[in-house]
Amino acid sequence: MNSQANTCKMPVSCGLCEKNAILKRPKTGDALCKDCFYHAFETEIHQTIIDAELFKRGETVAIGASGGKDSTVLAHVMKVLNERYDYGLNLFLLSVDEGISGYRDDSLETVKRNQQQYDLPLKIVSYEELYGWTMDKIVEKIGLKNNCTFCGVFRRQALDRGAVLVNADKIVTGHNADDIAETVLMNILRGDVARLRRCTAITTGNEGFLPRCKPFKYTYEKEIVMYAYFKKLDYFSTECIYSPNAYRGHARTFLKDLEKIRPSTIIDIIHSGESLSIKKDVKMPTQGTCNQCGYISSHTICKACVLLEGLNKGLPKLAIGKSHKARKKLGLGLLPVRRKEEKFQRPTDNVVKQTADF
Repeated sequence: MNSQANTCKMPVSCGLCEKNAILKRPKTGDALCKDCFYHAFETEIHQTIIDAELFKRGETVAIGASGGKDSTVLAHVMKVLNERYDYGLNLFLLSVDEGISGYRDDSLETVKRNQQQYDLPLKIVSYEELYGWTMDKIVEKIGLKNNCTFCGVFRRQALDRGAVLVNADKIVTGHNADDIAETVLMNILRGDVARLRRCTAITTGNEGFLPRCKPFKYTYEKEIVMYAYFKKLDYFSTECIYSPNAYRGHARTFLKDLEKIRPSTIIDIIHSGESLSIKKDVKMPTQGTCNQCGYISSHTICKACVLLEGLNKGLPKLAIGKSHKARKKLGLGLLPVRRKEEKFQRPTDNVVKQTADF
């Protein structure tokens, strides 16, 4: 009987109120009840938004919605905070259909349910509509080794083009602290100075181009999962069927191993990335616009156009090589880069049609 009593654990009190705690925050180690966790989670995101001055009253904000946990929690929290703190934002969901059978078609059904649950308008753009290709068709041509290169480049541009179509002022994405720490590690390992310089920025996008914001910059992935679980949010949890060999996966595994030893590793890496400075004599890419489609690019022809040209010419693997060599071999001219004042135009249908016809 005594041994049985010794094995019984006394309930732990919430660190912020008198209730019993039901979880331990991965980020801080605090024992909290559900309500206090919700409050802490939402308040920290609100403070991030306020400190970084992410939005202005009256702006139209596109929420990148994939149906996964991050974007679903982002849509829920943005709606809650917009109403609670009277941001005065016009919110809508923006989804990209990459054309992955058995994955994206199912996740888009989740997004459509989210549209009804959160009472937010929804816009869906597709690779097939914009580029004339689906990821299923691209994988048939390229295989599983480099398919994430195509998808990542096309997806980033598709989000911007979808936001332009609905006259959005900004895009918010569900990139969390884990994602940003992984990106810092990847850019260090690849020696990518240009991306390393901007990957920790909470808002990206040069003047004249659509800003992209990350309200979850300091939010741990584990806490997003907890919030979605306890709130019983409707999200799609299957991983992309084409990404088992993605380079990011190796960085993620490494980061998780470090986090087990030192939970603050994620935030520490982000702060390290924020503190890095580039020597003055290091030549950085000049940001301009693509001569082919008018999209933001540091080259005369943007990566999306190079990849698309490779696909259309039956040389997809050639387009993955070094940028200047790929452009030369594909017959894409080395024209002068347009400066950013010749910016990617908002008017919409013509730009999308030119991309689809290219």
